[in-house]
Amino acid sequence: MSSSLLEEAAVQNQSQVSHAERLRTTMAAMRLSFTWFGTRKTLSPGQKAQAAESFGAEGSFLSAGKKLIDVKHPAFKAVSSVKNKATAYFKEVSLPYPEPGIRLIRPDQLDEINRQMEAFREDLSDAVYHLDRAYAHLKSLARERLGTLYNEGDYPPSLSGLFAIAWDFPSIEPPSYLQRLNPEVYRQECERVEQRFSESVQLAEQAFTEELAKLVSHLTERLSGTEDNRPKIFRDSVVENLTEFFDRFRQLNIGSSEQLDSLVADARRIIRGVRPQALRDDTNLRQHVASEMSRVQSVLDGLLIDRPRRNILRRPR
Repeated sequence: MSSSLLEEAAVQNQSQVSHAERLRTTMAAMRLSFTWFGTRKTLSPGQKAQAAESFGAEGSFLSAGKKLIDVKHPAFKAVSSVKNKATAYFKEVSLPYPEPGIRLIRPDQLDEINRQMEAFREDLSDAVYHLDRAYAHLKSLARERLGTLYNEGDYPPSLSGLFAIAWDFPSIEPPSYLQRLNPEVYRQECERVEQRFSESVQLAEQAFTEELAKLVSHLTERLSGTEDNRPKIFRDSVVENLTEFFDRFRQLNIGSSEQLDSLVADARRIIRGVRPQALRDDTNLRQHVASEMSRVQSVLDGLLIDRPRRNILRRPR
């Protein structure tokens, strides 16, 4: 590696450490989890052997399962919708952390997040109640569709209690008692946590960059060109989603990338005060916004292409 690249890596590593430390001291860890009734079940060895026979195959080389209930039924879709909304909300108010299920939240948003999660829990309870009322009908449909594969023993008496949403706030710092018991292991754990937060900085920057690029690209595509000799149709949400992104970026951004900060500011400036209907009615405004956003998009595309090299340079030694 050349001396200039080494210097660049040293500067970026130092910056990464400071941003990671800021993240570590200003954010709290939160974990979201779900209890969920399994809607699929693996076929028994005898059933797999019977299925394999029709293909002239061996049952041990066949993987096969059955659906216990129709997940496309409105009652089940309502239950899944709550899970999807809770997961989406959790991602919106948090930053990524490189451990499954855990993300980082702002402590001053804890009360609001708790209230929202409680609301999701109530919504889930209500949806499961209605699903349980439709349970007998769902089993009847499964009996018809599964034929001899249907087994009453696969079905619990009720779905009540088989769906749940839970959240907690795990400690991700090394336990203090470890320092007394084994200083060397404690030191290694401290280094591991430092590395985790450095990865979090990279993951947050990457997630923001990818989301902004997707939103800008979609808006630019809708504003550019025509369909059937008419301007392309777009929904108000194309602009509204960008505005929501700006608000979330302002709340969660840790300033780890001056270039990303600048691009977000540019995109915000371009659509500031611009109403979706004005973009439909004013051709000149539409072309101006499309041109300006195309410029932002080209820089974002370069950031995404350059990301592997940037991650290598940013990786703490």
